[in-house]
Amino acid sequence: MNKNMLYRSIPKVDVLLEDEAIQAMIEHYSRETVMEAIHVEMDKLRRYIGECDEEAQARYRIDHLTEHVGMTVSAMHTPNMRMVINGTGTILHTNLGRAPISPEHMKRVAAIATGYSNLEYNLEEGKRGERYSHFEKLLCKITGAEAAMAVNNNAASVMLILSSLAKGGEVIVSRGELVEIGGKFRIPDVMEQSGATLVEVGTTNKTHFDDYKEAITEETKALLKVHTSNYRIVGFTDTVGIDELIPLAKEHDLPVIEDLGSGVLVDLGKYGITHEPTVQESVAKGADVVCFSGDKLLGGPQAGIIIGKKKYIDMMKKNQLTRALRIDKFTAATLELVLQEYLSEEKAIQNIPVLRMITDPLEEVAKKARSLAGMLKRAKVPARIEMCSCQSQIGGGSLPLERIESMAITIRPEKISVAELEERMRHLPVPVIPRTVNDTILLDMRTIDRRYFKLIAEQFKELEIMEETSLIAGR
Repeated sequence: MNKNMLYRSIPKVDVLLEDEAIQAMIEHYSRETVMEAIHVEMDKLRRYIGECDEEAQARYRIDHLTEHVGMTVSAMHTPNMRMVINGTGTILHTNLGRAPISPEHMKRVAAIATGYSNLEYNLEEGKRGERYSHFEKLLCKITGAEAAMAVNNNAASVMLILSSLAKGGEVIVSRGELVEIGGKFRIPDVMEQSGATLVEVGTTNKTHFDDYKEAITEETKALLKVHTSNYRIVGFTDTVGIDELIPLAKEHDLPVIEDLGSGVLVDLGKYGITHEPTVQESVAKGADVVCFSGDKLLGGPQAGIIIGKKKYIDMMKKNQLTRALRIDKFTAATLELVLQEYLSEEKAIQNIPVLRMITDPLEEVAKKARSLAGMLKRAKVPARIEMCSCQSQIGGGSLPLERIESMAITIRPEKISVAELEERMRHLPVPVIPRTVNDTILLDMRTIDRRYFKLIAEQFKELEIMEETSLIAGR
């Protein structure tokens, strides 16, 4: 194999620029973009030749240099962030964007976002308004709170609350509630950024009422409860409920803050799911301030929602941090639409994708599995297609021990390995993200909407073509 000859066979840049296909790319994109793609592909081609042992494969790559330039130019103009189909069975998948928003809600958000809106304009009074006004009354009506606002995520909520109510003072919190929330971000570190000093009481597994009582000093500014929604301690444990802390806090004129984490507005226990404390329950028990996520069990956009006594919420609205942590028009519009669904629990379960996936009966999930399996078989996908029982999980740091009975489609490819199929599924025009179990591709149907079935079948039908192409290219 004469590699020097192969290197000399690579077309020169000026020759490539005369190619009709390259000229078309320059006209459609720009000369600078195409030139960058040419240099990238030429460098890749030289490296490929240097590592290649088959002359036929090397010549194939040289002959198709123009096509590779086209693919690179196209990739440069294709957004990296795009839609994927979640076949993992994890409903609140942090890596896949957590709570999906319904198409109906997004259509209405698009109508607002593509033009001007009354984000901070009071249409009735004809003067500047407040961006929280669009959903504050809704939150108060649903939860029973006096006032509400929202920031960009729940960690920001905790920081803003403590900065407003306890900066320069002490906040008492149980040692067993100082959780890590993902990505190595820890609640104690977030809290300390607020300027408040944490006073940890109790032990990892046991905290008693007297631990809080004895820790109160003249420097104490608040009592904090953190709902450990992303893990459970079982066995020899003891915690102090918020209803027990309320009288103690009132005795010392201190606010009680509760960070619920996931934040749920309907009792999931009615749908066969382990009961998770609702926001309404915290308010009813007397919590002065409650915060929770918008994109977890609530099923909305990423946000940190803060509700509670008006005097405390007003303090937060005036805090200079609020400007840095505030939500944008997309979040404000989406949050209002999602919260409107909660005016009727039946509507919320039906119209909010997260709640619908959590509460979907197993029979409905099985129907979906049979439907998609039939479509894949009719498309003659080169694989063994079957169905099996499985378990979904809620995810997103919510109800970590909860498992929901589900149904999945199993795919065992005939011509390639499971690992190769899984990789190719990730590189489809609309990537399909599965689970891999016992050397089998598994698509959990609880997290796949029916509107994607036709697309999945069409894409899977092309996987055999992808195999032939990759073999020719010497992949």
